[in-house]
Amino acid sequence: MNQHVSTNDKRIIITGIIAVLGGAIFKILHIPVPWLLGPMVVMVMINNVTKWRFTWPNYLRDSGMVMVGYTIGLAMTSAALHEIARQLPSMILLTFLLMLWCVGIAYLVSKFSDSDFRSALLGSVPGGLTQVILLAEETKGINLAVVTVTQVVRLMIIVIMMPLLVSIPFVVQDGASSVTVTTVGETVGMFPNIIFYAVICVAFAIVGNKIHFPTAYLLGPVIGTAILQLAGISGPTLPTFVINIAQLLIGTHVGLMLHANQIEHKLKTFSLAIGSGFMLMVGSILLSILLTVLHHVTESTALLSLAPGGMDQMSIIAHEIGADLSIVSGYQLFRTFFIFFAVPPLLKWLFHVMERKKHGRKITGYHSR
Repeated sequence: MNQHVSTNDKRIIITGIIAVLGGAIFKILHIPVPWLLGPMVVMVMINNVTKWRFTWPNYLRDSGMVMVGYTIGLAMTSAALHEIARQLPSMILLTFLLMLWCVGIAYLVSKFSDSDFRSALLGSVPGGLTQVILLAEETKGINLAVVTVTQVVRLMIIVIMMPLLVSIPFVVQDGASSVTVTTVGETVGMFPNIIFYAVICVAFAIVGNKIHFPTAYLLGPVIGTAILQLAGISGPTLPTFVINIAQLLIGTHVGLMLHANQIEHKLKTFSLAIGSGFMLMVGSILLSILLTVLHHVTESTALLSLAPGGMDQMSIIAHEIGADLSIVSGYQLFRTFFIFFAVPPLLKWLFHVMERKKHGRKITGYHSR
């Protein structure tokens, strides 16, 4: 037993060292959001090229999400919440349009390949990776490998492309505010409030997980921190190195999600997944333009708000480039809840209708013979 624990710990340490090297390389190369993208890209490459076995426990990923959740919660001031409430109709409209775009992508994928529409649709749903995969497991006739690969590839495309897109001069010319961060030498001023916030964030994350809250380790701290903020208890900004650690913890996890050796017809599956991911990107870019027309938000804020990626990754990027974190989180949060609560029953109903029509056509064909 001790040997097993020791081997596991060694794998975690090796994984962490490689992740740090990946982040350092991306930092040296001046690639945007290096401590998120570096570990992610390096892990995808090494994990699928070598036979090394990596280990990255969920508690490390969850720790990173708690840190990001705290940072998001700090942005949820009363003014920010008022603006989010004002934009709620736009959130509903744009989320609905994005879902329609996903249906269109799934239809095209199913027409130009031998993938069935249901598997293609579940693979195209933006965000809610865990929930979508669980739904796929519960649904008969779904190609789970296609859904998983398409979802993971989509997430990676978004996480890699968004920092590059928001770094384009046309996008950043909008005057996104610079991010105020705390240096290592200023961490003394964080106490004692940071201890109080830490306890609240962890408690809300654990309780949220117990009651099966969507992405509890992210949303729990967001809610806890926002409540304290609104109560007038100021929370200190996290130092840059802590934000970097959070990026590394999450990026490493995402990078280890893709296991190419478990997939049949690799070239075809990955080609469809990449095509679907880029089509989702195009849809989110078009909708972000509509958002800038509807509301006075910057291009970078609009792009990250409508990006079909994870709320934690998009919030990290928003924090890094100085986009409006509260608006980005508001749109991402709304879509997270929509996907968690509304999409599963809607998809089950749609698949049930499709099954009945398919069964009805079979009966009609039988009688006609």
